[in-house]
Order: sequence, then structure tokens, then C-alpha cells
Amino acid sequence: MKPALVLLLALLLPASASAATMAGPDPQAIDATVRQVVARYRLPGIAVGVIEDGKVVFARGYGETVHGSGDTVTDKTLFKIASNSKAMTAAVLARLVQQGKLQWDDPVVKHLPAFAMHDPWVTAHMTVSDLLVHNSGLPEGGGDLMLWPEPSLFTRDDIVRGLRHIKPAYGFRAGYAYDNLLYVVAGQVAAAAGGASYEELVRRELFAPLGLQGCRVGEFALKDAGSVAQPHGRDGDAIVRTRGDADIVPAIASAPAGGIRCTLDDMLVWANSWLAPTDAQKAWLGDAQRAEMWKARTPMPISRLKRQWDDTHYYAYAYGFRLADVDGEWTVSHTGTLGGMYSMMMLLPDRRSGFVFMINGDGGSARTVLGTALLKLFTAPEKSLGVAGYADALATPPPAAAPKPALPDIARRQPVSASELREWLGVWRDPWFGEVRICAVGEGVEWRAAKSPKMHGRISRLDGRHLLVWDDEAVDENAWLAFSREDGKARLRMAKFNPDGDFSSDYEDLAFVRERGCE
Repeated sequence: MKPALVLLLALLLPASASAATMAGPDPQAIDATVRQVVARYRLPGIAVGVIEDGKVVFARGYGETVHGSGDTVTDKTLFKIASNSKAMTAAVLARLVQQGKLQWDDPVVKHLPAFAMHDPWVTAHMTVSDLLVHNSGLPEGGGDLMLWPEPSLFTRDDIVRGLRHIKPAYGFRAGYAYDNLLYVVAGQVAAAAGGASYEELVRRELFAPLGLQGCRVGEFALKDAGSVAQPHGRDGDAIVRTRGDADIVPAIASAPAGGIRCTLDDMLVWANSWLAPTDAQKAWLGDAQRAEMWKARTPMPISRLKRQWDDTHYYAYAYGFRLADVDGEWTVSHTGTLGGMYSMMMLLPDRRSGFVFMINGDGGSARTVLGTALLKLFTAPEKSLGVAGYADALATPPPAAAPKPALPDIARRQPVSASELREWLGVWRDPWFGEVRICAVGEGVEWRAAKSPKMHGRISRLDGRHLLVWDDEAVDENAWLAFSREDGKARLRMAKFNPDGDFSSDYEDLAFVRERGCE
């Protein structure tokens, strides 16, 4: 064979192999995968979109906006995207950096003089960049009780003031622990530097230039939003609507961390603005800030399943995005979780491909399985376990895992009377959460928060301990109460009833002192 021909084949063969490797899934495979997940997890509704080489090749809704309503989910149905909002908040900041209105390494106090962390040195040295990368030292989910359950009466200024009272769980920039409050602070920095409210900045700097016409942030009328998916949970085997929207959806303090809503059509535009930006989109955010957005900032722990399923060796947090290798390919992604709503955006930048989906039901496991199964259609279809395989594996504890002790049966609890708890009745205060009342109501004793209207419940006794069971299903985790006296003061600490419960129920970070009686 002539040398020139050998060289030509050497050049052509890898390119052909690469092209075959980069081929994406066909729509029938996508549809079959989604339908299997919907059936396996009995999802009320889901919207799924797929991009291949910069083009939308699949966009479809399944199920209903409200279970049993007959109102079908479409690509124009509005969903809560939850923590997928974080990348949008980071992009607003990137726009302001591009405009010269702030710098990533600006101290936060330059823009928010009232900002303070627990440690004065950290306060002085925390930068705008630090707000976005989960390495502040805050405990996982620290202070989230100021944000959820919604509605919350805590303002963003309350959150900025409250941070100084939350004790760190590890050293500044010394590790990773997911937090939401600092994204709220980032929204306040954007407002200070941009000269407008966070909501107005998102509309001005993000929605308008990218044409995200269906997205919503801040207050809006439900009737003006068209098709809107409502969150759902489970009552035994029944699918039930939960945390439904009022006629006027209010502005919420948590918006920079997780309060934006978008349709599938909008999320596909958003995803494609990163995968295959048009000239106008490149003008909206140039190469320099796009690179800043996708730089690895904080290493993240790699789970057993990510190693096993995805052969992942590298996992890091960037500005509102997570970066990882999957089957030898680079991925950029994030998820969203918010009371009966789950979402995922997964990008494969080297392919200019990816997918987005949003679920309006109890979909934590469904999101993991669907995300993995769809990703494998791109990266390693021959190695995929399929929906059933991933679902079965997820439901099976690891071989070496010790069985978790069973939780006490809440049905055995006994109500506590005011006379039994008289030593501890009164108004209590935590430095960042504020006041709660523990007072007699009828024959029992009620715990009620001043600034979180849904957080009220009755105190009972179970296995010799005091247990707080919430009245409103919007509060995710019940709580153990531990009363004590120290230094002549009545004190109260709390802990999740289920130690493995939602980290946003950060009761362990509360330290109440009684201030006065129940007058």
C-alpha cells in the first residue's frame, strides 16, 4: 500500500469512528425511555426535550399538569425549575461582569456593606465568586428554613443579616457543602451592582435578550401564564396535588437559588445558548465569561453509583453548573428539587447535544433513572442497563451497607398537655430563625414560627422524647425537641426525626433561648 494512502486512511478512519461514536439517539428510543420511566414511577406529568448537534430533535409533554384533570403537559407548560435557577443567577452576574459593573473577585462587602458571615475574616475575604461555588463553610442546607416551606416572611435582607449567626461546619474554601442562602446573597449583589431588583435584572439581562418569553420570576397571575404544572406528592399509593399555586403567585426570597419557572421550549433555548450559541447569543455573553462560568471551582464527592454507572473520575462545581466526565465524555449539568417538582439539564458540549426534563411529581428516583438512561443513549448505549436495570439497582442497597435502624412509629405518639410542658412554655428566639411560640392551644401544646407561616404543629411524646409533628404537609420533616437549662437559661435544640431526611430541614443549626412567657 502506498504511504500516501496509508496516511489518508489513518486520517479518515479515526474521523469516521468519531462520527459514529458521536451519533445521538433516535426519537423512538427517547420516547420509549421516557414512557418506561413514567410507568415505573407513576409520574403525573413530565416534559422532555433533546438537542443533537445544536438542533432540537425531540420536545414532548406526557401526562397532566394536575393529576386527573385532563389538562395535558405540553412543551409550553410552565414548570418550577428549582435549582436550575442557579445557573441563570450566575449568568446575570456574568453579564454584569461583562458590562464592568462588578468583578468576580470583588469582596461581597463592596456591594453589600451589611453582609457578614460568622467569622469576621471570612466576611472580609468572601468574594462574589465564593457565593456561587458551595465552599463557604456553611453546613449543607444551612439556613434553608428561612426560604422553605413557602410562603416565607423572611426577606432577602433578613437572610443577609441572618448569615452571621450560622456557625460554619468546616473551613472557608476547605470543602464542598451545598447551600442556597449564598445564591440569595448573590442575587442581592446583582441588584446592588445592576441598579435594579433581582427580578428585573433577570428579565432584562436574561429573558429578554435570549427570548425566554415563557419564563417567569417574581409575582405573576396564574391566569396569565397559560398551562402551569402543579406539584404532586404521594398519600400512600395515591398521587395527590400538593403545594398548589394561588391565583396570584407571589415573589419569593428564594428566587436566585431556586425560584424561576420556565417552559420546556424556553429551557431548550437556554440549553442551546450554551451548546450552539448564535452570533446574537455570543454577543449577549462573550467567550471570556462563558469560560468563567464553566471553570471547575470546587471538587465534589463522587458517589458509588456515578463511578459504577458512569465511570466518573472528575466531578466539580462551577458557577451554577456541575462538571463531570461520563463514559469518557465531558458533561455540564444541574438538577432542581422543590416540593413535588424535579428537573434536570444535561449538556454534552463536545457534541453540541444534551437534554432537559421537568417532572411535576414525586420524582427523585425517576430523575436519577431517566437522566442516566437518556445520557447513556448518547455516551454508551451498548453498556446501558436500561430503565428497569437502573431502577432496580437504585432500589437495591449496596452489598456492604448496614441495614438502617427503623424509625419509631409516629402513630404511637401521645399528645403532651400544657401542664406536662409548663416548665418550657413561652416565646423562644433563635438568632437567625427568629421567634417561635411554644404555648397551650386547646388540650395540647403548639409550636409556631413567627416568620414561617406553615411551620406550626403539635408536640407529643414518643419513646421518652418530645416530638413535633407538623400540621401542614408542606413541611417536609418532623422534628425531635430537646429542652435543657444551661447558664440559668432555658434552651431548645432540634433534630430531624429522620436523620437521612431533607437537608433543607436544617433544624440542627437552630439554638433557641426562651425570652418570655406565653402572655
